[in-house]
Amino acid sequence: MKYQNLISEFETKLETLESRAQDILYKAETGITHTEKCIKTLRKRVVEKGFRSLAEEIRFFKHTKPQILSKLIYYAKLFSIESKRPRSSAKFQKKYLNDQINKLQVYFNDNLEFYHYYRRGASTLDELYFVRGKSDLRSSTESFHFFIDEQFSTCQDGTVATIIAYDMLIVYLQQEIEKLDTNAHEPKLYSMKKPSNLFWTGSKTELIELIYALQSSGAINSGTANIKELASLFEQVFNIDLGNYYHTFIEIRARKCSKTKFLDALIEVLRKRLEESDE
Repeated sequence: MKYQNLISEFETKLETLESRAQDILYKAETGITHTEKCIKTLRKRVVEKGFRSLAEEIRFFKHTKPQILSKLIYYAKLFSIESKRPRSSAKFQKKYLNDQINKLQVYFNDNLEFYHYYRRGASTLDELYFVRGKSDLRSSTESFHFFIDEQFSTCQDGTVATIIAYDMLIVYLQQEIEKLDTNAHEPKLYSMKKPSNLFWTGSKTELIELIYALQSSGAINSGTANIKELASLFEQVFNIDLGNYYHTFIEIRARKCSKTKFLDALIEVLRKRLEESDE
């Protein structure tokens, strides 16, 4: 993939930020800084090198750019929401957070036709939506200058980025409401007699991909164990804090390449080991 090294480096920075930073406003501000820097680098490469084909241009503006731009929208909106969040009772905080979810949902309703087009993976209008200069540029609800840059914007790449960002925000807000419902201090679901000596040395994203696969397979408790229970168990077993695993799942779902990258790699290494054992 043409921009994969840049994107991988960017995602590593965000993963480190998400795992280490505790203050949500610091996390949002730093996330904005990282994302703006990545977008400026992407823009420079696009303007200087262009695209080899129409298909490559569509792929970039339908998948690659929104993957990055969505983080800018997410962190900017997160900062706005959290900086205005009431520091009062759980009841008032929950009302505020639910109101924010409802406001985000309005965007989906206002862009319903395109929302359905994007969600069902349609491609018939891609040349109109994701090629520069094909139609009037549309402003999003957010006033980022990246949206109206004719050399680096199409009719709908900003809309895709906003859909992805708002999906992530809704998950975040729902988690915050859930924390308030459980006082955010509930004990761990599992109590191990002694600390585990095992440490997960892969990435958090890889472990989350594995957890979702196990939950989806129905191999644990016949499929009745939920993600929260499994994540809590794996955190203790492998001495790791998985952070916002719902958020990470949305990012896995939005991958342009293999959505099951880690699972595919597991299959390959196991197949190789089995073949070597047969020799």
